[in-house]
Amino acid sequence: MRPNLGYYVQTINDIVQDTEKIGETMNPDYEVIRQAINDDKLSEITPEKMATTIESFQAGTAKYKTMLEKIGSLRPPAKVMGIHKKFERSYQKYVAGCEEMILSLQGDAIDVALFDSSEKKQDEATDEISFSIQRMTKLLMGR
Repeated sequence: MRPNLGYYVQTINDIVQDTEKIGETMNPDYEVIRQAINDDKLSEITPEKMATTIESFQAGTAKYKTMLEKIGSLRPPAKVMGIHKKFERSYQKYVAGCEEMILSLQGDAIDVALFDSSEKKQDEATDEISFSIQRMTKLLMGR
């Protein structure tokens, strides 16, 4: 049975859009932490704010993991098989970066080094995901 191109393209599109929406919901919490690190004011973050931030990040990351499972279960058309695998690996890297960011917030104090490295890992993965999507689009749509 051949993969359904329309279903594949729509599913990838939905995953990318949902990923962006989830990121947008978590961004305000991220910005508070990032700003506190930049301004050297981590002590001003209340335990309540930290708890809600961790909860927000955990909920978003759980959604990302569900989407990663969906990516793994998709049957890509043969001509994008390789780039699909790169997309999947990049998404795994993104999820791992999110998990590391959550870890950086747990404990008595924020692990700034881990927070920064997880942010870098997410940024690199995002670039790889964007590249993969552009490649897939070019290969599938002939653009």
